[in-house]
Amino acid sequence: MAASGSPHDAAAAPVVPFSQFVVKVHSRCDLACDHCYVYEHADTSWRGKPKVVTGEVLTRTADRIAEHARTHTLPAVHVVLHGGEPLLAGPAVLRRAAEELHRALPEGCALDLRIHTNAVLLSTAFLDLFAEYGIKVGVSLDGDRAANDRHRRFADGRSSHAKVLKALDLLRRPEYRHLYAGLLCTIDVENDPIAVYEALTALAPPRIDFLLPHATWDTPPPRPERLGPHPYADWLLAVHERWSADGRPVPVRTFDSIHRTLRGRSSLTESLGLDPADLVVIDTDGSFEQADSLKTAYDGAPATGFTVFEHTLDQVADHPGMRERQSGLAGLAEQCRGCPVVRSCGGGLYAHRWRTGGSGFANPSVFCGDLMHLITTVRDRIGPAATVPAQAAPVEPDLTAEQFDQLAAGHGDRATVEALAAAQLGLTRRMTAALADARPDAWQLLTELDGRAPHALDAVLAHPYVRAWAARCLRGEPGADLGGLAELAAAAAIRAGVEADLPVPVRAGAVHLPTLGRLVVGGAGEARLTTTAGGFSVRGLQVGRDTPPGAAWQPVRRVALPGWTVALEDTDPQRDSHQWPAADRLPEDELLGWTGALREAWELIGRDLPGYAPGLAAGLSTVTPLRPGPPGRDVSAAARQAFGAVGIARPATAPILALLLVHEFQHVKLGAVLDRHELYDPADDRLYHAPWRPDPRPLEGLLQGTYAHLAVTEFWAGRVRAYDGLPGAAAEHARLQLARWRAHTAAAVEDLAGSGSLTPLGERLVAGMREAVTPWLSVPVGAVAEAAVRDETAAPPTAVR
Repeated sequence: MAASGSPHDAAAAPVVPFSQFVVKVHSRCDLACDHCYVYEHADTSWRGKPKVVTGEVLTRTADRIAEHARTHTLPAVHVVLHGGEPLLAGPAVLRRAAEELHRALPEGCALDLRIHTNAVLLSTAFLDLFAEYGIKVGVSLDGDRAANDRHRRFADGRSSHAKVLKALDLLRRPEYRHLYAGLLCTIDVENDPIAVYEALTALAPPRIDFLLPHATWDTPPPRPERLGPHPYADWLLAVHERWSADGRPVPVRTFDSIHRTLRGRSSLTESLGLDPADLVVIDTDGSFEQADSLKTAYDGAPATGFTVFEHTLDQVADHPGMRERQSGLAGLAEQCRGCPVVRSCGGGLYAHRWRTGGSGFANPSVFCGDLMHLITTVRDRIGPAATVPAQAAPVEPDLTAEQFDQLAAGHGDRATVEALAAAQLGLTRRMTAALADARPDAWQLLTELDGRAPHALDAVLAHPYVRAWAARCLRGEPGADLGGLAELAAAAAIRAGVEADLPVPVRAGAVHLPTLGRLVVGGAGEARLTTTAGGFSVRGLQVGRDTPPGAAWQPVRRVALPGWTVALEDTDPQRDSHQWPAADRLPEDELLGWTGALREAWELIGRDLPGYAPGLAAGLSTVTPLRPGPPGRDVSAAARQAFGAVGIARPATAPILALLLVHEFQHVKLGAVLDRHELYDPADDRLYHAPWRPDPRPLEGLLQGTYAHLAVTEFWAGRVRAYDGLPGAAAEHARLQLARWRAHTAAAVEDLAGSGSLTPLGERLVAGMREAVTPWLSVPVGAVAEAAVRDETAAPPTAVR
C-alpha cells in the first residue's frame, strides 16, 4: 500500500523496531460476527490464504522475530496468536508456535505470548497447553447475552454467549486463572453501556478493552439520531462514570490511555496517542501485513509485499505504510495537528481516517467528534494534568478486592503483582523528580525521553535499585551520588536509540548504566557519554548492539527461563542495598552455577508452589548475588526500597534456592502493599515476640516475618507430600521443618490478630493469612516432629514495652 499524504522528514529516520507481533495460525472462524473486519469489510485477501499455518512458516516467523530482537536488543517481545479463530488450528499447531518462539528468542529477551480467541472451543486440553507455555488468553465478548447476540453468532444464527461463559468459567479456575488476560468488547451504541459493563466486570477480568467498531469515511459508523451527535463518546462516558464511582475495579485500556496521555505519558493502545506503531502481522502464508484494522479501508490495504522467507523485519519497518503509521504528529491531517487534544487522541486509529480519493488516510478520524467529546470530558473529570511528564503521578488502578485477597493468602497472580509494580514505578518517578534540580541537563533529557520513548524510560526507572538510589539521595546519606540522574538518562537514551551527549560519573574506574551494565574506562570524576541509534561511546570506547562482553564492557546478564527472565545483577553499585554485602562480578563458572540453580529452582516453584510462580515471574526482575554467609547458614535479603529485587548467596541446593526466592519475594510484595495501604496503627510502639527470632520485633517486623513464612510453610508442606510415607533423614527433616514453621506462623498470625492495632484492611490481610495457614496444620508429620517442636517452643509474652 502506498502511503498517503505528504512525505515527511521521518522517512529518512532510523526504523522504529517492532515489539508486537500478531501471528495468524488459522484464517477461518467458527462464528459469523457481522462486525468482523476480517470477513465483513473491504479486504477479501483471507479467501486466498491457507487455512492453517504450516510449521515452516512458524519456524521462519520465530527466526525473523529473534533476528529483529537481536538487532535491536529488545528486552521483550509480545506475540499474539490470532486468526480467524486460532483455536481452530488445534493444540499441535499452537504447541509448535510456542516451541518455535521459545527456541529462537535470544537470551535476555522475554517472551510475552498470548492468544486471542472467541473461546467457543476453549477446553482444559487447550488450557493445560497454555499453562505449559505461559500463553495468556484474551477473549472477545460484547457483554450480556442480549448485547453479545447482536453480532457474535454462529453462521446459522445460534448464540455463542453460553459457550463463551462456560469457557470463562474454565479460565477462571484457580489452576488457570493466571492465564486470564482480559476481555475485548466491541461497542454497539444500541446496547445499554451499564449492562455491558456489569456483565463484563462480573467475570472478574484482569483488563477490559472497549473497541470502537471499525468504520471509515466511506462506510461511517451507525449514529442513531435519537442518541445525539456523539453517541460513542456518550456510551463510553457512561461506563467511565460508573467505573470511576466503583473505584476503577479493573483496568480499562481506553480510559487508562486517556488518563496517561493527558499527563504526557504513553498510550496503551494504538487507537490513541502519538506513539509510533510498533506492530506487525504475519499471516498464515508467511506474508507480513500492517495492522488488521486496515482491512476495513479497502481491498489489500494491509499488504506489504514482504514475507518471512525473503524479507527481514527491518525491511518491513521501512515500508512506506509502516513509516506513515510511525510518523507521529507530522503524519496527521492539518486540522488534527492544531487540535488541543491531539496528544491524547493522536488522530484516532489509523484505519478510521480512510476516505476514498486523494486524501486517503490524511483525514481526521471518522470518530473525531466522539473522541474530542470523550477526551475533554474525561480531562475535566480527572482535573488538570501535570506540566512535567516525568513528575506526573501514575494513573494506575489500585488493587481490586480480589487481588488484595490473593495477596492475603500469600499469593498474587501476574495482574496483581503488575498492579503493585505499576504503583512502585509511579513512586520511583516522583522520588526521581524530587532530585531534578541536581542535574538540570540530565533532567531535561529524561523529560524529553518521557515524551519520545516512555517505554525505554520506564524500563530504566523500574530497575529496583533506582528507587534505592533516590531514597539515599533524598535522605542525604553519606556517599549518596546525585550523578545517578545522569546515569538514568544515559541508560534510557541508549535503550531508546536516541542521540544524546552528557557527562556521567565514573565510579571505581567504570561508567555504570542501570539495567545495561558497566563500561570500564579507568580514572575517576566524570566522562562524556555519547549515544547514537546503534549504541554509545565513552572516552573512545565504542559499545554497539552486538559488542560482546569483555574486560571493558560488562553487561547485565540475564537468565531466560520458561515464563520468567531474571537479571543476575552484579554490576550496579546501588545493588549494595541489602543487609549482606553484594558479591563481585560473577566469573563464568559461578554464572553457570547460578543459571543451572535458577532453572532447577524455577521448575520446582512451578511444580510445588504454583500459587507463587505467576506473581514472582511478573515482579521479581532481579536477583543480586550476595557474598556467602558463615558456614552452614543460608543468606538472603530483600530491601524495602528495591521493589523487584532480592539478594541471595547461592545455596548448596536448588530446593533451598526456591525457598529463598519465594520467601524474600514475600517481603517485596508486602512492602509494596505497605507503601500504598495503612495496615496497622503506626503509633503502636510495642515490641512483639516473633517465634523464629530471639529478639522482639516491632509490629511491622512481625507482620513482614509472618507473611514471608506463609511461603516457607507451604514450601515444607510440599516437601512433606513429596516424601509421603517414606523413611529417611531427608523426610524426617522436612516433617520437622513443616511442624516448626506452621506452628510459628499460626502463632504469629494470632498475635497479629490480637494486637488491637490493625486497621480494617490489616484485619482483612491477617484473616486471609490465617485461612492460608490453616490447611497445613492438619498435614501429618508424626509424633517425633510434633514433640520436637513442642519442646523447643516457649510461650513468651505477646508484646513487651
